Amino acid sequence: MLYNVYCDETCHLEHDNSNVMVLGAVWCPQSKLKEINERIRQIKKRNNVSETMEMKWTKISPAKVDLYKDLVNYFFDDDDLHFRGVIIPDKTKLTHERYHQTHDTWYYKMYFDMLKVILSPTDNYEVYIDIKDTNSARKAKKLREVCCNSMYDFSRKVIRRLQPIRSDEVQIMQIVDIIIGAIGYENRIFPDGFVKSRAKQEIIDLIKERSGYTLRKTTLLREEKINLLSWEAGGTV
Repeated sequence: MLYNVYCDETCHLEHDNSNVMVLGAVWCPQSKLKEINERIRQIKKRNNVSETMEMKWTKISPAKVDLYKDLVNYFFDDDDLHFRGVIIPDKTKLTHERYHQTHDTWYYKMYFDMLKVILSPTDNYEVYIDIKDTNSARKAKKLREVCCNSMYDFSRKVIRRLQPIRSDEVQIMQIVDIIIGAIGYENRIFPDGFVKSRAKQEIIDLIKERSGYTLRKTTLLREEKINLLSWEAGGTV
């Protein structure tokens, strides 16, 4: 079976204003991709927005909350769509010096921890990551090298492709952005006086209801719809 895997991340920098970091991926059989992208376009059309509009966590508002709820419900209703995420709840606990590594080295380890649950040596995968900056091509090359070596896939047969793409050009990538945004928001520590978005909270509550998970803890390893690893320095929780 050939699968497409779409990856994204939020708050991945070592020193920013967020305590949490989230890596996430949505995957599906490549043969179903055209049908899935068409369903997402239909959801947009039904909610009176342009098919080319990029749906993002940062764009959720009271006026568009039903659109995002439709997309979340579609994800849970389609058996061909799956999500895997890694949550780092508190980046301040990272001690890279202790393990003789850089933040970049650790980042690639986390990416492999996310992908290894998805990848099977008997199947083939094309992996796509969201373009963040001019270093995306270098990052994709390094990530493929790390993943293939970790799987002993030296002939590069399991991961057939790993390349950056623009999230606004791929409908399914927008699902990744929304789910990791929800997980990050649920795990983030906000400053005193911060007023949370009611619309975003509605999306989080829907994901929690449909998945049956808090979005804060590790799920069972064989969970196929919303599979989460909550990673702490020194172990998992």
